[in-house]
Amino acid sequence: MSRRICHAAGIAVAFITAAALGGCDLGPDYKRPDTATPGGWREDRDESAAWPAADWWRGFGSAELNEMMTTAQQANADLGAAIARVKQADAQLRIAGAALLPSVQANASPSNQRIVFPTVSGPIPYTAYTVGISASYEIDFWGKNAAARDAAKAASVASRYDQQVVALTVVSGVATTYFQALGLQDRLQVARDNLANAESVLKLVREQGQVGTTTDLNIAQQETVVAGLRAAIPPIQQQFSQALDALAILLNRSPNDMRLAAQSLVPLPVPVVAPGLPSELLERRPDVREAEAQLVAANANIKVARAAFFPSVTLTASGGFESFALSNFLSPASAIYTVAAALAQPIFEGGRLHGQLDYSKGRYEELLQNYRKAVISAFSNVEDALAATRRTAEQQESQQVAVAKARRAYDIAQLQYGVGSTDLLTVLNTENALFSANDLLAQIRIARMQALVSLFNALGGGWQDSASQGVATATSPPSSIETSGRQNQLR
Repeated sequence: MSRRICHAAGIAVAFITAAALGGCDLGPDYKRPDTATPGGWREDRDESAAWPAADWWRGFGSAELNEMMTTAQQANADLGAAIARVKQADAQLRIAGAALLPSVQANASPSNQRIVFPTVSGPIPYTAYTVGISASYEIDFWGKNAAARDAAKAASVASRYDQQVVALTVVSGVATTYFQALGLQDRLQVARDNLANAESVLKLVREQGQVGTTTDLNIAQQETVVAGLRAAIPPIQQQFSQALDALAILLNRSPNDMRLAAQSLVPLPVPVVAPGLPSELLERRPDVREAEAQLVAANANIKVARAAFFPSVTLTASGGFESFALSNFLSPASAIYTVAAALAQPIFEGGRLHGQLDYSKGRYEELLQNYRKAVISAFSNVEDALAATRRTAEQQESQQVAVAKARRAYDIAQLQYGVGSTDLLTVLNTENALFSANDLLAQIRIARMQALVSLFNALGGGWQDSASQGVATATSPPSSIETSGRQNQLR
């Protein structure tokens, strides 16, 4: 009985000592950094405010693009890796949370031993049978284990935001590359049409040369034009092949199986995008939310580093039975137990604890700057994309007029050259102007569609944070992550 009283007194003393030291606040508690928010968009003249739908790509009216998006969400390798990182972060959260619970172990073992008595010649062998349960628990007075769990929880949240960043990057990449591939097909068609027109002029010039109404110089000049137009086709074909290969990577397909059903970018409608309010942007950008979640984790790690300077209190207990014979193994006389409390205070660590604290503070400062940059970049991305969509729309409208004018000048020059009222140089000049105008229009169409994709991406692509409060307080990961069934496929 006296032994039990002594153990209980020791535990009580440990509790009282730790409690007396536990009035220190190991903060700082996390607070979202102040950031400046613009009152409106510089490039937006539309008074309406709206956010893209989660399936924003359907506004382009392409069934082929819709199918590619579904495939990418289910099969893209980068997205699969991001989902795997979520699983890793969740596992780390479970590992960190385990420190807040007692550790319990069961043990059982027979052991052969020998004992020597002074009055007996030679050692006496015997077998000891032991079975029992042991438990240990570190009392988290300073919040070190809780802070480590909060850091892991914020990292788990960040991994989910990272998954959404990757998902948005993937679908944006599919749309951008798809439009590029269609636009390159338009450029190929323009190049082939230009070549056919140039060959028609060359045929006419050669016919005139046969009857002596033109010179060999004129024939050579037009042959040069034809050769140059023919040489312009292979580089565009190479770019188209590279675009297909890029799509194959995004869709996780073999490049040999990559084909496009659509042949042109021209028939696709151009959706109208009305950006939402700047004050809501930061809540709709997964990259900004990820940067903040990492900041929350770094803040919690500072608490962990500070708590390491203070004493740790560990309670241990074990109990069971030990006997030399199985017949009386479970008798009260065979029962054994121990109860103990231990207090450990770091005294000299060679600068390790101070170094860890300085590292945690430095890491927080780094991530704070990353967060501020992410905020500024988010607003800048929208402004850039708004400017690009507006300017490319204006440029396309002007270029369509330029193409019409160049076509008319070329047709007039051809007619006049056919009746001998103008020279070949005039035809060549109008010819080059038309060919360049057609190719530039095709390039502008690509740029305009890609600018729209960039705007959707900059606005968060319709993403919404289902647990935004969970990031600021590091209480729980987002509860709803849309991955089109990809999570279940990877389990």
